[in-house]
Amino acid sequence: MALNWKNLSFSRQILPVIALLGLLAAVLFIFVGLPDRELSEPGREPPRAPAELAAQARVAGAGVVEPSSETIQIGSALSGLITGLSVQPGDRVSEGQVLFTVDDRAVRAQLREANAAIAEARAAIAEARTARATAEQQLALYRNVDDPAAVSRAEVIRAEGDASTARERLRLAQARLQAAQARAGSAQTEIGRLTVRAPIAGEILAVNIRKGEYVSTMGGGGSQPFIEMGQTQPLHVRIDIDEEQAPRVALGAPATVSPRGASDRRVKARFVRAEPLVVPKRSLTNSAAERVDVRVLQLIYELPETNGLFRVGQQVDAYIAAKGDGE
Repeated sequence: MALNWKNLSFSRQILPVIALLGLLAAVLFIFVGLPDRELSEPGREPPRAPAELAAQARVAGAGVVEPSSETIQIGSALSGLITGLSVQPGDRVSEGQVLFTVDDRAVRAQLREANAAIAEARAAIAEARTARATAEQQLALYRNVDDPAAVSRAEVIRAEGDASTARERLRLAQARLQAAQARAGSAQTEIGRLTVRAPIAGEILAVNIRKGEYVSTMGGGGSQPFIEMGQTQPLHVRIDIDEEQAPRVALGAPATVSPRGASDRRVKARFVRAEPLVVPKRSLTNSAAERVDVRVLQLIYELPETNGLFRVGQQVDAYIAAKGDGE
């Protein structure tokens, strides 16, 4: 029997077929999009307390490794083009060692001008002293004349004026010398400020500038420090203890510290100090149960020499004996 397309009804025959096809497509889409609910082993075990510490009264905290001097951010007192860069990350520097230099050609030109002014002022002083000596000798000669009629009063007055003028010229030349020396000293100071030196002996942690770049004075806010350095022998670790747990901490007790994710590698850290100010929490562990709206007590501990186990900026897990515990 041939299909008669003219007898087909859209609402009674075609529309139900379209609806059935849409339903099948929806079922197939839902089936394909179902999530994989099979259980699998995690790629990395979450941090947990070592077995020997699990039964002890302790306070846990997260920390960050930092230099014992804390991180020093080096900037420039003056803006300019970097003409020399003497260090790179990992270098150890001594106190006063040159880190980088900023273009000082303009300041050195000012120094040369000041030195020329010093030479000119000294020549003017020598001339003024000669003139003063001549004027004073002339005045003394007029005053020592026995016959008052031999020298008029006007000549004596003029000689006194010449002597006074010579003395004032000498004082003016001396003042100009002092001004020129002050300008030279200021230029020397500016040259010294354009040479940035290490404030302490330590290790260069980061260098964020390159030779030939133009740098401006650090204005705070989001400004990036030009160089970061610190004393890394020894290293310190800054441990955050939640404020509700802070009263339980046995201050002065050593801490058991391990790198994040490596609880089997533990060291004993020596207590250095407790920061007196309780601050908002900044060192996060990214745990789903972690609270970030808390304040923390920061404890500073000194790490022993571990042959590269800890690095500046590395996150660590720490366990500290609670009050009343034997450790």
